[in-house]
Amino acid sequence: MLEGPYIQVTDTGAVVSLRPDVTTVGRGSLVDVRLTDPSVSLLHAEIIRRGPYTYVSDLGLSRNGTRVNGRLVARRVLSDGDALAFGSARCRIAGIEPDELADAEISRPAAPELTRRELDVITSLCRPAMSDDAFVTPATAREIAADLVVTEAAVKQHLLRLYSKLRITEGQNRRIRLANEVVALGLARPQLPDDQRGAQAMAGPAPARPVTQGSRPSAPTSATSRPTAASSPGLKQTVPMQTVPRQAAPRQAVPRQAGQAPAAPRQAGPDQAGRTGLTDRTGEPA
Repeated sequence: MLEGPYIQVTDTGAVVSLRPDVTTVGRGSLVDVRLTDPSVSLLHAEIIRRGPYTYVSDLGLSRNGTRVNGRLVARRVLSDGDALAFGSARCRIAGIEPDELADAEISRPAAPELTRRELDVITSLCRPAMSDDAFVTPATAREIAADLVVTEAAVKQHLLRLYSKLRITEGQNRRIRLANEVVALGLARPQLPDDQRGAQAMAGPAPARPVTQGSRPSAPTSATSRPTAASSPGLKQTVPMQTVPRQAAPRQAVPRQAGQAPAAPRQAGPDQAGRTGLTDRTGEPA
């Protein structure tokens, strides 16, 4: 029986006791808890003990981040039984003494008021990291612009306002810190595949997405579903093409000369392809 806090690797079952001060986690050969998963960086995170408390700190050196109980975090105080994920490698922490005041923590301040477009930006920002099992970095400004069909400059302006509203200071990994804050405030939440199917069934069929230049639509779209300059900025207004029905040329009557016998009516007969057609008096197909 191990004494004190320890971490267990889910895939291998390996158990490692935490050091009295700092326990390093990563893929490198000199870390305390070595994980072989390729989504883990060489030096991924640290598990730090301060008296009776233990917390995990993501070092910001990995593109795949650190999660506690499914939530992307930068630093988080750990409790006994918490599930940790470093990239795709899953672990569990145990042996931590419970604290009676653990549930008495002061709640975070309310989220600032955001515009509808700012909510769209943070949703697109966090979509890659919230939808895949293999955790990835938040979307770039260019990817957000392509997702929302706006210019990259407009996305950067929205990001600057979000940095200011959420008090994200300048420095490295600013987008990652913004995504962490957004997730912590509950403004962007992961959606399980079953939840996604249920939400899609309740919402009905998804609306047709505008087709950008250089891409091909998956199915023909009607004139009413095509984007216009008023509804989608950055796209040129298009005019739906109208189909002009073909009109048969009028047949001209040939005058019958005097004394000429009237033409015999055409009879049905097989044509060259073996189908029933019309023949004239000579037996040739009409």
